[in-house]
Amino acid sequence: MKLLQAIKNNIPNSITCLNLLCGALATVMAFDPFSTTAVMGLKGYQLAFVFIALGAAADFCDGLVARLLNAVSPLGKELDSLSDCVTFGLAPAMILFNVMDPAGCPQWMCYAAMLIPVFGALRLARFNVDTNQATTFTGLPIPANAIFWIGFINYYAEHHTISPWIVLALIVALSMLMVCNLRMFSLKMHSFTLKEAFRQYALVIATVAFLIVGGVSGLACVIIFYVTASALFPEK
Repeated sequence: MKLLQAIKNNIPNSITCLNLLCGALATVMAFDPFSTTAVMGLKGYQLAFVFIALGAAADFCDGLVARLLNAVSPLGKELDSLSDCVTFGLAPAMILFNVMDPAGCPQWMCYAAMLIPVFGALRLARFNVDTNQATTFTGLPIPANAIFWIGFINYYAEHHTISPWIVLALIVALSMLMVCNLRMFSLKMHSFTLKEAFRQYALVIATVAFLIVGGVSGLACVIIFYVTASALFPEK
């Protein structure tokens, strides 16, 4: 009986470790971003995006499974944050770092990408000790930050037409957004009525529209919309 209980308690943690593994694999892919891989002919940075997406799926499932099995634990919470820091912090930073250099960015500027995991870790630590972020967030959630960079890098990797200073400004701005005091609405639906969930419905509609128009690159616009909507229509 104790063995079965131990197995049940560790199922969510195993899923969380899959998130971490995906983040690590995405980081590996980031170091050869423009080589074509054996997976569906994807380039290295594109395959890294796939691993981050798989990590996001595992990140969603671990909490769901933990609640279903009643296996929520402090260990799982800390492991989840560590995994998120790799998958949504380090991995996108390393992709950006390895894409900036071929785009002609000064080498010192490329290292600014390391601000992403640093501020991501601060964001996660703050989330873990803040009991007021159940239905709303304070600052940009680190997965949303990763979504922005997936969209931006997808465009930037193919069109080296953006000034390095703009890239630097975006790195600083997104990093600061993660630790600012801006209240941002939760992406989870706590009610399906239009009055209570109009922000979430608007975000879904915007996401579909941006993806149709811009493809993967449209994800960056989705996060800009999310931040703007949170600032203009804060939850009370």
